[in-house]
Amino acid sequence: MNNAILRHVATLHPSEIMTPFDAIMDEYGFDAVCTIVDVLGGATVYIPSKRTVFLGCLAKEARKEFATLTYKDLTKKYGFTERQLRRIFQNGK
Repeated sequence: MNNAILRHVATLHPSEIMTPFDAIMDEYGFDAVCTIVDVLGGATVYIPSKRTVFLGCLAKEARKEFATLTYKDLTKKYGFTERQLRRIFQNGK
């Protein structure tokens, strides 16, 4: 479909854009919505939480600071439970 036509009708009737694409369009614009739909259109997509996306980074940093901080300090700083931290340090993941 022609993006010019879609942009025109989206401008005329923004309340008809389906959720969550209405919010994406409000925040990032028409082109971002089109890119997402072009790349992922028709697919079932799981989008993890922000914490899950960065879990490996958090774990690596917690391992690095393990020598200088206590389990209690690390649980407060990174939001892991003590059990999760022990597993991270034991498995190296």
